[in-house]
Amino acid sequence: MASEKQTMVVGIDDSEHSVYALEWTLDHFFTNFASNPPFKLVVVHAKPSPASAVGLAGPGAAEVLPYVDSDLKRIAARVVEKAKEICVTKLVNDVVLEVVEGDARNVLCEAVEKHHASILVVGSHGYGAIKRAVLGSVSDYCAHHAHCTVMIVKRPKIKH
Repeated sequence: MASEKQTMVVGIDDSEHSVYALEWTLDHFFTNFASNPPFKLVVVHAKPSPASAVGLAGPGAAEVLPYVDSDLKRIAARVVEKAKEICVTKLVNDVVLEVVEGDARNVLCEAVEKHHASILVVGSHGYGAIKRAVLGSVSDYCAHHAHCTVMIVKRPKIKH
């Protein structure tokens, strides 16, 4: 009896940290297993809503939103295309790529539920305590709220 593969969700954005996290994950969980990786792979990009990207709506905000939305869609397409290229380069062809509008924290936790994921992978931007407190850490939020194991992939520090 063949058991159903578990699902791994990888959250990506347009940062080097998320590219590193995706590459690291593919190298450690997919590339070495060629035709039979241990997980189904779902790569998710959270596209901010135009209103959240602009901030508080004020006079003139309505006119700006279509332009902001167009930029956000272009960025999302670029992020997903780059993820696809990385997967193909590493010979990982069985991948689901999704763009979901919303805050990354919620989008990733909801993707875990939707795909019944057993593991969520996110990169770490390596913010200090103050910046993390102000901006809020996606990885920290997911570690506390996702209903699965969360793996935070950090880039090694470059020694000078």
